[in-house]
Amino acid sequence: MKKLLLASTSTIYGSGYLEYLMPTLETFFNGVKNLLFVPYARPSGISYGAYTKIVSEAFKKIDINVVGIHTFSDKNKAVENADGIFVGGGNTFVLVNELYDQDLMEVLKNTIVKGTPYLGTSAGSNIAGLTMQTTNDMPIVYPPSYNTLGGIPLNINAHYLDSDPTSKHKGETRETRIKEFHIYNKIPVIGLREGSWLQVDGDEVVLKGDLAARWFVKDKEPIEIEINHLIVI
Repeated sequence: MKKLLLASTSTIYGSGYLEYLMPTLETFFNGVKNLLFVPYARPSGISYGAYTKIVSEAFKKIDINVVGIHTFSDKNKAVENADGIFVGGGNTFVLVNELYDQDLMEVLKNTIVKGTPYLGTSAGSNIAGLTMQTTNDMPIVYPPSYNTLGGIPLNINAHYLDSDPTSKHKGETRETRIKEFHIYNKIPVIGLREGSWLQVDGDEVVLKGDLAARWFVKDKEPIEIEINHLIVI
């Protein structure tokens, strides 16, 4: 039975790394002593070791030990044997490219299906959907496929921003970009605002956090989804 927590961001304004999520994570990872961290998204080009240290310091607050996947010689076994898994944010193209390069996408998918608790933030949440095509990130590398874990039957747009009617900026809005995606694709998309997340238990997907989310379906007007709403695909 799948158990996923997919957050729009690791850090909200005025708060430390994962601080706003810690009460929820303590319950979500109940019984987990060792957490496997996947640092491949490399925010700002940070090293795997430095990224893992940031995560480790955060999880010390709830007595969970963090080990980076990059330290294992057999990374497939590390995934299969993990008590829990956390895939952090950064660049989704870099993350997906590395997961395919290390031949980890399939084993990660299978492990999640079996019920190993999975936490994603930002890019780590993007890859929980059917494809990574609704990421906001620059394509600085070229992964062999856009297909991702398929832990939920939709796509995520993390860090979703509403358009500002007072802004003088004339570039495309996030909503416009998602509508462009739906010209060529049928996958529904949820725009997750910072401070909210999806809680997945088996086939149930529920919106949690502080803010409503924006729901996009091909050939339909987008709607707002309120907190604690069960998302029906």
